[in-house]
Amino acid sequence: MPAKIASSSEPQKRRPALSPEARENQMISYAVDLAEKQLRDGTASSQVITHFLKLGTAKERLEKEILEKQKELITAKTEALKSQKRVEELYADALKAMRNYNGQGDDYDEDQDL
Repeated sequence: MPAKIASSSEPQKRRPALSPEARENQMISYAVDLAEKQLRDGTASSQVITHFLKLGTAKERLEKEILEKQKELITAKTEALKSQKRVEELYADALKAMRNYNGQGDDYDEDQDL
């Protein structure tokens, strides 16, 4: 028996979402699909048309770029903090190793100046 080809008027069958985030993404996808269909058919509301027109403006593109750069900056700051913590751990380990080498061992008072 030949496979049934879905027409553009029939909704696509999608497997159920496995998490709330996936479900949300699925609903967003359905909404975008419906908006696209309405725009093609000429039945879209003024709100839908305005929404997609705004997405194409230079201001919107600039705001998206700014948000992306802010995201990159936050990621870089997070990585720098992790790196700084690791360097501090390495210094502490090196100092401990030098104390052990000098025979001071674990009895060394860490508040004492070197």
